[in-house]
Amino acid sequence: MSDEPGMLGAVEQGRSFGCSLLVTGPESLLAERAVADFVERALAERPDAAVNRLEAANLDAGALAEATGGSLFASASIVVLNDLASLPEQLNDQLLAQAGNPGPDLALAIVHGGGVKGKGLLDRLKKLRPELVDCQSLKPWNLPQFVNAEVRRAKGRADTAACEAMVDAVGTDLRALAAAVRQLLDDSAERTITEAAVRRYFGGRAEVTGFAVADDTMAGNGEGALGKLRWALATGVAPVQVTSALSSSLRGLGKYLDGRDLRLSDPDLAKLAGVPPWKLKDLSRLSRDWKPGGVAQAIQAVAVADAQIKGAASDPGFALEQAVLKVISYRGRR
Repeated sequence: MSDEPGMLGAVEQGRSFGCSLLVTGPESLLAERAVADFVERALAERPDAAVNRLEAANLDAGALAEATGGSLFASASIVVLNDLASLPEQLNDQLLAQAGNPGPDLALAIVHGGGVKGKGLLDRLKKLRPELVDCQSLKPWNLPQFVNAEVRRAKGRADTAACEAMVDAVGTDLRALAAAVRQLLDDSAERTITEAAVRRYFGGRAEVTGFAVADDTMAGNGEGALGKLRWALATGVAPVQVTSALSSSLRGLGKYLDGRDLRLSDPDLAKLAGVPPWKLKDLSRLSRDWKPGGVAQAIQAVAVADAQIKGAASDPGFALEQAVLKVISYRGRR
């Protein structure tokens, strides 16, 4: 650990007590895991420690001092401070002093969910050189690697095709992907996930119909899209998940159309389009029936439906059906 002033909160050789952890970024699943690992490590170090979970917005100077100073029943404290951005400004210096020098009986984890609010305090905390875990949202092309890591974390096996199929079926939400991995591994005696198992297990399920609606809509399959849309809404899929899937598909196609003539490599074109590389074949096929002008009009139609839904439209299902039909009508338009 550094002997420089203000550096006492830095981590030394995997220790938790006498150290601070700073977790940043919007991906809540990764942030929760980082905090859980820190707490587990601290409890292994001091099993008698008290664990205190605090919401920054509810704190005052006395509550912060009490939580970080031990208790009558435990001399050691593990403190998790959530939502740093909402910490009252008058507590900034107190928290900085505590994070910079936690003392031998405190393990301190601080969580900032990303964004500009509270960034000044966040930057000052970073200068103390705590253990830092950055939990940014994953790029689409990194999601199969996430699935593979989840499988290995659960001591299972899956090949690349199965991981890609999982993302294709379930979507980009990390919690949904992690849950899907657990479900499939639990259902496999060999704890192995195959592409066929993914297709069989998730085909037509409520969790994936938002993406299925988008796929049929983009392909011009109105009957299939409307049928899956009604199924989705009947089985509890939120209307905004459908507009999100439609918008994501259209924007990816629009970026592909803009970049396909730039002579980019497939990985670079995939990054430009914001899609995994294996999606390029799908976009190439769709590009035969879509023009940039039609994509732009379709995006606008979906935005209107999204605004209607979020504005408490009396019939979200009708708004979505109209959006699906409008998007299909823009195929082939310039």
